[in-house]
Parts: sequence; structure tokens; C-alpha cells
Amino acid sequence: MKTLQYALISAAIALASAGAVAQFVKGNEAITVLPNGSKQVLTPPTAGALLAHPCLASNAGCSSSGWKMVETPEGLMECTEVYARAGTCRESTYGTQKLSRLWILKSGSAWLQCQYPDLKSKCVSIKSLPTSAVQ
Repeated sequence: MKTLQYALISAAIALASAGAVAQFVKGNEAITVLPNGSKQVLTPPTAGALLAHPCLASNAGCSSSGWKMVETPEGLMECTEVYARAGTCRESTYGTQKLSRLWILKSGSAWLQCQYPDLKSKCVSIKSLPTSAVQ
């Protein structure tokens, strides 16, 4: 009986861990884990960007090329823009809802938008035309 309980607990932990891993993008240099275990998270800088009035996450209809998946200090968020400005993001539904998505990642000094949560997928500069995918 105890063996079955341990197996069920292990399976539950594995499933919970799998969800967390699915949202982590290996190689995203926007996230730095500090020696104390806390995370430092960068979002694309707005300096020099041509910014229009923010499209609020509550008005999803203005997100023309799909949701931008941006790692923020609050965790992975779905945003209407790559800059993750106040009000433009909502909690991630990745893994529970199929939507058109782009992944915003940092590699070296470049900010990229990738078709999938993988630096080996179709990635282009955030200043280029995107290629989103329903996922």
C-alpha cells in the first residue's frame, strides 16, 4: 500500500515538474539565476522603440500576430507586445489553451521572437516580421 502511495506522489511531482519545464526556454539569456537562487529577469528595452498606445491584455483583439510569450519578474506571461508594458500582459495559458504564440527570448545582445519555445526554431529579431504558431 505504501509503495502505491509513493508511486502516486512521485507521479504527481513528475507531472507538476513537467509543466514547469514546458514553460522554461533553455538558452533564454533574459533570465539569470543568482547565487542566492533568486532570478533576475530582463524584458526587451523600450528605449528607441516606436511605441504606440499600449494594447491592453483585456482587449486581446488588438494582438494581431498572436500572443507574445515573455518571461517577466512575475513569471511567464502572455503579452500583446514584446515589451511587456504595464497592462499588456496576462497570466500564461500555455499548455491549457491553444493560441497563436511567439516566444520573446534574448540570445547574446539580440532580442528575438521565436516560433516555438526553442532557440533552434524560427527566430528573428523582434524588429522583423514574426512567424507565430498555434500551440
